Amino acid sequence: MNKTTEKQLLIDKIVEAIQDTKGEDILIFDLSTIENSVAETFIICSGNSNTQVSAISGNIQKKVRNELQDRPWHVEGNENNLWVLLDYVSVVVHVFQKETRGFYEIEELWGDAKITKIENLN
Repeated sequence: MNKTTEKQLLIDKIVEAIQDTKGEDILIFDLSTIENSVAETFIICSGNSNTQVSAISGNIQKKVRNELQDRPWHVEGNENNLWVLLDYVSVVVHVFQKETRGFYEIEELWGDAKITKIENLN
């Protein structure tokens, strides 16, 4: 399996895990054409509480580990669950509480990226 296919499988599995735990406002940023970006892809989503942010990040790690045999290189933010970052090297996931996401406006930093909005499942 080539790197592009592996990365797409990882993205799909992360989005599926977010949707399983009712994560909202899912955006995928393709940063591959942006010079000096820290990753090829960012995935950003929101949760409504510390508990939900924790559940979303935990479900991502569990699903990716069990189904793709991959683990994040680095995880940050589990202490307070306001903003959890999961670094899978080529794909970085940001799981925010809504207020924290609004405060940092991380989407504005990557306005020149190709952005895909994932519709919420009902």
